[in-house]
Amino acid sequence: MLRSFVGKIEKGVSLLFVHRRPPLNHFNEATRVVPDDVREGYFAVLAIKGEESKRFIVGLHYLNDPAFLGLLDQAEEEFGFGQKGALAIPCQPQELQKILDGWKA
Repeated sequence: MLRSFVGKIEKGVSLLFVHRRPPLNHFNEATRVVPDDVREGYFAVLAIKGEESKRFIVGLHYLNDPAFLGLLDQAEEEFGFGQKGALAIPCQPQELQKILDGWKA
């Protein structure tokens, strides 16, 4: 009886290691690819309004800027949260440039 119990424990332990799955990872290789111009602490933003669009590289500190947060609210309303890649914001590129220039002043 003891031998049977030990055998079951050994079998169970061996199954844990043989059939162990890799840890879940929410990111695949495609989402790990970051363009060379996007350094740590920055993210890409597309300002899109009509036919006009421009790509910006924005520092994380802009996430504290009320004007930039307003643009993010607009993006949520128009595009939702399911965006992949660069963050699309529905505004004229000049409007986003003014917000970004405001931090430099």
